[in-house]
Amino acid sequence: MKKKLLLLLLPFMLNAESLKSLLEFADRANNLIVAKDLQTQSKTSELDSSKSDLYPTVDIGAYYKRDDKPNVILPGTTYSGYAKIGYDVYVGGRKESTIEQKKGALKSSQFDKKATKNSIELAIVQDFYNIKSKEASLSAREEASKAVKAQLTRMEEFLKASLATQDDVDRLQSAYDSNVYVIESLKFGILSLKKSLELKVGKHIESLDASIFMKSESMAQELDNIRALRATKASVMDRAKIIESYYYPQIRVEDTYSLYGYMDKPNLSGFSIKQVSNQNQLLMTLNMRLYDFGTLSESKRSALLQADALGEEIKYKTKEQHLQQELALQRIVTSKLNIKSARSALKSAKSALITITKKYNSGIVDNVVYLDALTARTESQATYKTALNNLELSYALYYYYNADNLKEYLHE
Repeated sequence: MKKKLLLLLLPFMLNAESLKSLLEFADRANNLIVAKDLQTQSKTSELDSSKSDLYPTVDIGAYYKRDDKPNVILPGTTYSGYAKIGYDVYVGGRKESTIEQKKGALKSSQFDKKATKNSIELAIVQDFYNIKSKEASLSAREEASKAVKAQLTRMEEFLKASLATQDDVDRLQSAYDSNVYVIESLKFGILSLKKSLELKVGKHIESLDASIFMKSESMAQELDNIRALRATKASVMDRAKIIESYYYPQIRVEDTYSLYGYMDKPNLSGFSIKQVSNQNQLLMTLNMRLYDFGTLSESKRSALLQADALGEEIKYKTKEQHLQQELALQRIVTSKLNIKSARSALKSAKSALITITKKYNSGIVDNVVYLDALTARTESQATYKTALNNLELSYALYYYYNADNLKEYLHE
């Protein structure tokens, strides 16, 4: 019998997904994580672009010009090709500040990606153990339903033999129907959670394997979402420096070499006027903002205020992390006590059900006492399994708020 049962369960066992495998797959397939990765790549390209801005620029061009009424000393048609090299000698430190600003934006994007990944992993862990708890409740209910069904069948036979009343049958039928409803409700709850889990992981899930966390101490680190805020604040401060740089002198040097060609060359008294065939032009410009009705100063003030706002958000998030770390430790203590209590209750409920079932079969107690004992055993069995899963969730929250990698603490 055991071999047949194992053969029936084998396909489900082979397709069962461990929590660690789900987390690893989600890192690659979750759309939100992939989106954050693409955003990080975009920020990397922006930084590379800013670094390239430190070097000279080279441009080439050409033009064609035709005058319907040309000057007597200028040709009617001129065409030219040119090459120009330009370099910003001094721009008030704007380019350097832009590079630092882009570095900060890239760091913020990288930390934001990690924070998103960790948040999704925690949500996967919560769905995983919530499903496990509901499956435990479903298993207990199905077991109880079988017991009630057996007693209902037995009592119907007694009714036919006039050894029981219709009230006895009706009570058992009501209990059985109630169990059927609860079982279907639990199945729907499991289905809903499983669909939510599939969305987060990024693939279809048949069944879930057992998974537990290591029970060890962890060194607290700053959460990645706080690090992202710090990097964003630094980026905003550099943006304020960029704005300020426009008040400093802007010095640029350009060198342009041009080649010219002409048609309709003019002549004066039978003599052609010589035209320039090539030209090298050196241009140096100096520009400085003297007054702009406060446009730049207000933009800088806006950036500094935004940085101050981020600073306050960092303080709040830091306090929140410390609070959650304390709660996570207390949650572990409470979960362990709950397991101890639930284990004792389950042991008592099992023993009581065995005794009351014997008395019920012997007609010493009525079906009300039996159903109460069966309900107590069912609920205590589900409560114990849920308590075990809550302990795993408590450790997951503890590691999460200590900024640890959840996958590294899984036993698999």
